[in-house]
Amino acid sequence: MSSILSRLDPRRVPWGAAGHALRSRVLRTKPVESMLEGTGTAGGQGTRLAKVLTTLDLISLGVGSCVGTGMYVVSGLVAKEMAGPGVIVSFIIAAVASILSGVCYAEFGVRVPKTTGSAYTYSYVTVGEFVAFFIGWNLILEYLIGTAAGASALSSMFDSLANHTISRWMINSVGTLNGLGKGEESYPDLLALVIAIIVTIIVAMGVKNSVGLNNVLNVINLAVWVFIMIAGLFFIKSDNWSEGQFLPFGWPGVLKGAATCFYAFIGFDIIATTGEEAKSPNTSIPYAITASLVACLTAYVSVSIILTLMVPYDAIDTESPLMEMFVARGFYAAKFIVAIGSVAGLTVSLLGSLFPMPRVIYAMAGDGLLFRFLSHVSSYTETPVVACIVSGFLAALLSLLVSLRDLIEMMSIGTLLAYTLVSVCVLLLRYQPESDIDGFVKFLSEEHTKKKEGILADCEKEACSPGSEGEEFTGPPTNTCGAKNLPSLGDNEMLIGKSDKSTYNVNHPNYGTVDMTSGIEADESENIYLIKLKKLIGPRYYTMRIHLGLPGKMDRPTVATGHTVTTCVLLLFVLMFIFCSFIIFGSDYIYEQSWWAILLVVLMILLIVVLVFVILQQPENPKKLPYMAPCLPFVPAFAMLVNIYLMLKLSTVTWIRFAVWCFVGLLIYFGYGMWNSTLEISAREEALHQSTYQRYDVDVDPFSVDDGFSYATEGESYPDWGPPEDKGFSYQQMAGAKESHRTSSRSKSKGRHKPSSEALIANDELDYSPE
Repeated sequence: MSSILSRLDPRRVPWGAAGHALRSRVLRTKPVESMLEGTGTAGGQGTRLAKVLTTLDLISLGVGSCVGTGMYVVSGLVAKEMAGPGVIVSFIIAAVASILSGVCYAEFGVRVPKTTGSAYTYSYVTVGEFVAFFIGWNLILEYLIGTAAGASALSSMFDSLANHTISRWMINSVGTLNGLGKGEESYPDLLALVIAIIVTIIVAMGVKNSVGLNNVLNVINLAVWVFIMIAGLFFIKSDNWSEGQFLPFGWPGVLKGAATCFYAFIGFDIIATTGEEAKSPNTSIPYAITASLVACLTAYVSVSIILTLMVPYDAIDTESPLMEMFVARGFYAAKFIVAIGSVAGLTVSLLGSLFPMPRVIYAMAGDGLLFRFLSHVSSYTETPVVACIVSGFLAALLSLLVSLRDLIEMMSIGTLLAYTLVSVCVLLLRYQPESDIDGFVKFLSEEHTKKKEGILADCEKEACSPGSEGEEFTGPPTNTCGAKNLPSLGDNEMLIGKSDKSTYNVNHPNYGTVDMTSGIEADESENIYLIKLKKLIGPRYYTMRIHLGLPGKMDRPTVATGHTVTTCVLLLFVLMFIFCSFIIFGSDYIYEQSWWAILLVVLMILLIVVLVFVILQQPENPKKLPYMAPCLPFVPAFAMLVNIYLMLKLSTVTWIRFAVWCFVGLLIYFGYGMWNSTLEISAREEALHQSTYQRYDVDVDPFSVDDGFSYATEGESYPDWGPPEDKGFSYQQMAGAKESHRTSSRSKSKGRHKPSSEALIANDELDYSPE
């Protein structure tokens, strides 16, 4: 007993080593090599997700996940209770804020294409394991609550069309219960349970089936939107926008409505979860995110215009605004047409919430952060069936027990936090020195070389003599016909030559390193915003840049500048959190114009501006990507501010629920995920191999001259370390295995015997090959 207590003595615990081990575990990143084709992502599962989604499919998924509740519910709610006809301006402001997060998502997506898991996978490759788990865990919350809320909303829609006979039958036959909400009694929504189960089966049947249904429902929704636009033109009244009626609640009401309208744009991140199933993710994902946000904005603004021109804002029905606006004008048949669109819109929103959730679970389980059986992919449907069933069951259970109002309140906090962390990560990565992207480019070059090892490699062996290696040739640098004595156009020329201007292929070795349109480094090709700024300021641009301390074109980030940006971003996050908290909870003091409140607000604004300016003074990473967020650091910083403000606008009960969810996630990570992740298992295996070989290296040489060994004299090579054949033991095989392990793991352990000169030459060519 005393020995146990002595071991638990805090003075004997190696806190420094323990802290270093914990820090290395939570900050370790996933190798980008495992993200690409042919490497497998499901923890050894042989079946991969089907790569069948086009750019149009991604746009359809993004629009469908957003436009249902936004068009049929949010527009009427904001118009009546918050902004009046000014809901149009509210939607525009919310769209701008959403696009700020969208461009950060798009850049994060093209940094690590051909992946599934959305922001979880991106942050795992670039930031660290703990941040990745936290983002993925909150994305699961978002999709789980969104699916349950969609099923409950669809159930309420059917109940409304049936004149509430379904809810009355439920209350009389089943009874009521106290849900997981604020204690109010509600009936168990069995219809929502059935709807969630049906949609789960559809999603589990295959991505093509679920996307096909999504496209059909979007076509129906589009047709109903066109009908609303045309039919509504016959009933509009300009008096509803008369003087004083457009902004009845003033600009504070417009801004309050914008905070609510922002939730109508949540859902575009579903596009980022389909990287492994998209045909060309490095171009489809950023385009689809932008196009879906623009399409949603068009639908919301046009519907809001028709709604507020047909019905006075104070007479709008908040439950079913688009159906009741035609009833108010005597067009009863239009109610049922709009009802069809409402059902289609809510169904596609439900599908958009359930579709990405299994894929995030699949990605996390494949990495070992969640239980690995969840990463099983069916060979028949090519979908993560187990993850679909588990997530659908949990969503159905929530829709059965929790009221719709509570689900809507819980839906947004996980999404907003994920958006905030994505903006933080983009801001950090753009100012860091060369990092994992170098390994990404090198791996792509190696993969490109491996693909050429077939017929092309044979032709090169025939064309080049063994001694020349094709490197001493000084003739023309092209060989398109495979003529002898001419080296083929290989990776050496491709890395320094110009590439095809029309493509931005991720498989190209120059991806992320060279400007694909000019063949020069990306930083030397200035962006359009800098060119416009130079034209606007003129010759004073360079003088102003020197006085402000802005980086030059040839400046590159270092470790010191990277640390500076990291410190500034963390301080910026904390300061924005304090600023938004004071703006929300101390608004009374600000409206009363208390001198200390005004001084505190001005001081915090100045500190935020200073931190952003310090970040602006640091040099950016010159890597060129197919899509990059513009106007750094202003766009990610403003996206952080908006998302933090909207998070703090949520209720206290929602934050308590969110804290409970995060606590459960921390238990799972520190109890299971951190010790069973793929990176942890690989590190243990590598450490075991290294310890084995090191122990072998320090052993006494079991072979002596008496056993048949003879050391070569000076000037001789070492063609063979093996003993005489009659001994039956080959030391060369063991040394070969040892050398192969050294090459793969890049360990620096040294053996007792010096390798031969031929081996040194081979290793030198392997390590310093430009490929």
